[in-house]
Amino acid sequence: MKKVSIQGLKAKLSATVAEAENGETILITRHNTPVAQLSPALTGHLHRGARVGKARLRPALKRATRGRYLAMLIEDRGDR
Repeated sequence: MKKVSIQGLKAKLSATVAEAENGETILITRHNTPVAQLSPALTGHLHRGARVGKARLRPALKRATRGRYLAMLIEDRGDR
């Protein structure tokens, strides 16, 4: 079992999560005292899609909203 401090986890979060995703259990420590454990999720099957990690991000809106996005957000949120 690999041990990593909270500071080390902050510095390399993505890499540490990838290690856990690949099956390794990681013990998270604070001042050399174990405080948490990061392990792979217990899912039978995790579907990621064919283009994960290969495609570019695309904007959700194809044209400018000219400030109307705030009105749309307020309308969408309602009384929350």
